[in-house]
Amino acid sequence: MLDNKFVFEKLREKFGDAIIGFEENFGLLAVHADKEFNLKILQFLYEEESLGFRFMTDLTAIHYPNNKGEELVVTYLLYNMEKNFHVRLKFALDINQPDIYTASQLHPTANWQERECYDFYGVNFVGHPNLIRVLNVDEMDYFPLRKEFPLEDQTRTDKDDEMFGRGGNFNYGNFSV
Repeated sequence: MLDNKFVFEKLREKFGDAIIGFEENFGLLAVHADKEFNLKILQFLYEEESLGFRFMTDLTAIHYPNNKGEELVVTYLLYNMEKNFHVRLKFALDINQPDIYTASQLHPTANWQERECYDFYGVNFVGHPNLIRVLNVDEMDYFPLRKEFPLEDQTRTDKDDEMFGRGGNFNYGNFSV
C-alpha cells in the first residue's frame, strides 16, 4: 500500500543520507533531499513499480532570504495517478550558485515550469534545452519573485493610482462604481 511512511522508507533505503528529512502537512509528505540527487530521486520515484510517480503536477521555487546557504528551495510535486497519491520533494540551493539538474527529459512538463522558475527566481536548471526567460524581458537583470526588493513605496506621487484601479470613479456603461 502506498502511504507516506512507505514512500519515505523507500527513499531512505535507496538514497541514505541524501534524504535529509521530511515533514507532513495536511497528510502530504514533503521530503527534503540533497540537490545533487534531485534527478536520481525523481527517476527512482518514476521507475520504481511500487511507487509509480509518473506525473509532475508542479515545480516551483521559494525564496527564504534568512536561510544562509539555502536561500532558494526548488519544490517538485509528483503524482501517482493510479493510486491518487502525491509526494513533494524539496531541494535547498545557495542563492550564489542556484544550480540543480533539469528534469525536463524525464518529465516533459518540467520544461516550461523550469523556465518560469529561472525567469522569476534565477534557478539554473543544468542541462535544460532552452533555459530562457518566459514572461519577463531578456534585458531584466534581476529576478522579481526574490524577496530582495522593498515593497512599493506608498508615498510615491509620480504615478496615477486611477490607472491601477486604486481610487477614482469608473464608468462602466450605464452605471458607475
